[in-house]
Amino acid sequence: MRPESTVCPSLVAWGNAWLSGHVGLDEAADHVEATGGPAVAGDVPLRKYLANLRADGLCEFRLALPAPGDPLGLSGPASFNSAAVDVGQAAIAVLGDRNLGLVPLPDRRGSSYVGVLLEVHDSGPVRHDLPSLAEAERELSDAVRAATEALSSVDGPAQDRPDRLERGGELAPGYPGRAHRVSALATRLAVVLSLADERGLTSGQVAVGGAALRELDRAVRRALVAAHHAIFEPSHPSP
Repeated sequence: MRPESTVCPSLVAWGNAWLSGHVGLDEAADHVEATGGPAVAGDVPLRKYLANLRADGLCEFRLALPAPGDPLGLSGPASFNSAAVDVGQAAIAVLGDRNLGLVPLPDRRGSSYVGVLLEVHDSGPVRHDLPSLAEAERELSDAVRAATEALSSVDGPAQDRPDRLERGGELAPGYPGRAHRVSALATRLAVVLSLADERGLTSGQVAVGGAALRELDRAVRRALVAAHHAIFEPSHPSP
């Protein structure tokens, strides 16, 4: 995970909110570009590219948050999977007759310009083996408990422990409250994971803590994917 970059989660959340009529195209694009600067797909500005996709049958966006050995949300081909794993994220545009994979890369055209280049790939079919929001929430809760128990026996620096969570991970309008809560928690945990530091630990402590954090990372990524897809799940009252 690279929690400092939220281009694809923002594109999926706000793109789906736009496609389902909860926000306009300009508002969706503004939120996406707030995360990384002006965005282009090829040489087409984001707003125009999204409008073109919709004219071609765009019906939804899907999120992929892969890691080495765990291609979460990806279904090929290999070139797309490899590019997505390299940056830890991708958005999949689902059209009527094909899918396109969008991988964000830095777009630096000069000393003062910083934006996002969405590299466009062909993508395989939508994955249907991903967790539901309820399943992902349970997995995340279990992983947090396991990590807390494992790390409680590790005398590392205090800042290594997931006891200080900052705000973040808000979704777009149209998502159920439960999805907002799960996304916010998973995003805060992703930040904690990115700050985890193994300095000063014994090899045994590193092994214990590392295994727990790897399981937590997997649960965090699955929770974020499920939350960003929850706008398509049948509506249920939030617990």
